[in-house]
Amino acid sequence: MIALLHSLADRQWHHGYDLMKDTGLLSGTLYPLLIRMSEQDLVEAEWREPAMTGRPARHAYRLTQKGMALVQDLARNDPALSGKAVRI
Repeated sequence: MIALLHSLADRQWHHGYDLMKDTGLLSGTLYPLLIRMSEQDLVEAEWREPAMTGRPARHAYRLTQKGMALVQDLARNDPALSGKAVRI
């Protein structure tokens, strides 16, 4: 979850495939985690129209204010994370 939070910390919209590449999480781990994080109001999701015609719409995800607060708390309170670049 921490890797996912860091990937989403720029507050931009991200597609699941990009998050899988960035975090190394497999889809069977990533999507249930995104669902749980959404239920906890840490992540919001929306359908995005495809950039190319003929492609299906996809979900995009970004952190909510509550999710950003969690990232900031983790960066402040965890010495192992404080040395890492956390995009805030």
